[in-house]
Amino acid sequence: MSNPQQLRYTKEHEWLSDAEDGVATIGITEFAANALGDVVYAQLPEVGDTVTAGETCGELESTKSVSDLYSPVSGEVVAANQDVVDDPSLVNTAPFEGGWLFKVRVAGEPDDLLTADEYAAFSAGN
Repeated sequence: MSNPQQLRYTKEHEWLSDAEDGVATIGITEFAANALGDVVYAQLPEVGDTVTAGETCGELESTKSVSDLYSPVSGEVVAANQDVVDDPSLVNTAPFEGGWLFKVRVAGEPDDLLTADEYAAFSAGN
């Protein structure tokens, strides 16, 4: 499993892109997608919602379980991936590309985001 080096990660298995014009893209990692199994339903935050770093903002349901979705940053949701709502399996097949979940205009970033190497070491221990 490879984690793109340019992304940052949380211990809840979300990834975060660097903000472009103040907007960051968020998704779940390949590790999380594999652990969930086949994702069959995605409830994402809506455009205009305010999310808080470390707080739940949606959920992903798979054939195995339901998992809360956490926001790695605080800010306002500016986009939700309708393709994932229509075809939740994108989370499994392309977690770092077409399976992204939502975009946030970042208001505050936590200090505990992990690099790709730090996340790989963390997820290997789980």
